[in-house]
Amino acid sequence: MSNKLTIDWDDFLTNYWQKKPVILRDAFSNFIDPISPEELAGLAMEEEIESRIVTNKNGIWDANYGPFIDYSHLGEENWSLLVQAVDHWHKQAATLVEPFKCIPQWQFEDLMISYATQGAGVGPHIDNYDVFIIQGKGCRRWQVGDRNPNYKQFSAHKALLHVEDYLPIIDEEITAGDILYIPIGFPHNGVSIGESLSYSVGFRTQTSQELLSGFADYVIDNLPNGIFYQDPDLKLPSDPYRIQPYELEKLKGQMIDLIKNPALFNDWFGKHITMPMHELNIIPVDPAYDLDEFEEILQSGAELYRVPSIRIVKIDDTAYINGNKIPLPMETIDLLCESEVLYYEQLQDEQTLNVMLEFVNLGYWYFDEE
Repeated sequence: MSNKLTIDWDDFLTNYWQKKPVILRDAFSNFIDPISPEELAGLAMEEEIESRIVTNKNGIWDANYGPFIDYSHLGEENWSLLVQAVDHWHKQAATLVEPFKCIPQWQFEDLMISYATQGAGVGPHIDNYDVFIIQGKGCRRWQVGDRNPNYKQFSAHKALLHVEDYLPIIDEEITAGDILYIPIGFPHNGVSIGESLSYSVGFRTQTSQELLSGFADYVIDNLPNGIFYQDPDLKLPSDPYRIQPYELEKLKGQMIDLIKNPALFNDWFGKHITMPMHELNIIPVDPAYDLDEFEEILQSGAELYRVPSIRIVKIDDTAYINGNKIPLPMETIDLLCESEVLYYEQLQDEQTLNVMLEFVNLGYWYFDEE
């Protein structure tokens, strides 16, 4: 099963990306749902998979977090099941992410899937990320407002942050194969017409505050010798209680120099940004393969599969995966990025075999036993 996406990416990036919302009609022609509502409900029964049920009964909002064992009490209207990071756990659903891999992958978060009954939704809200909402089975009516920093938000429930009324700039229904793109900061509300499935491909970046905090932790751990302020040309000030402007500039300069140090910043960012935002389906090998056993399995024709949506990025001549540096030449790293399946003929040199042995034992790649 493979759904083909048709988007003029140059036009889209020029006119819409992080600028304004748009409905892309029939972006997936003859769309086929890669997952059934029953399969989605089954995933929501698993402890390690993030899920929630949102209800709006008689105007009262409620939200509960999984895992869920039973759905029979919910009725046939006004409830939604939302499951995060389905691309980590369901191979066919993960194929929906493939067409969006032309967008910088360090910004990709996950594929969230929503099953909704008649009248269901999560209420009017604002997301802190960009999202492509692919309509699958059924139909939804979407109302999207303009971006405005003065919107008031309020808690309709302790787990639901809603936004006050807004004037829609989009008020339309979307059906199977349509995509609604919503940039960060635009209020929106989707209501299901009958039963429906929606697939949200999300792109999220961290705030500068979060990044600064993460980098500070890395510097503390990786620079054991502290950098102290020093002023060997000190002159006695007229007011010793006043911090001088040059002193403030010097302090800021010392801190900025840490950020401008590529050996520090690039290594931190590569490790930091490849850590998963959601639980991954990673199962370390136990007992671990030794090199001879690993090579023998590969030589027998076994194929190596990369764990779906594990994060890989390249920075200069180095690459990172799941918080680890990949000690391989860029030619081989390109192969690891671009190939979902690897074969022995691609991995024969000693360095590559040893590195891949480590990654397979960690659970980043695995042998398909089907």
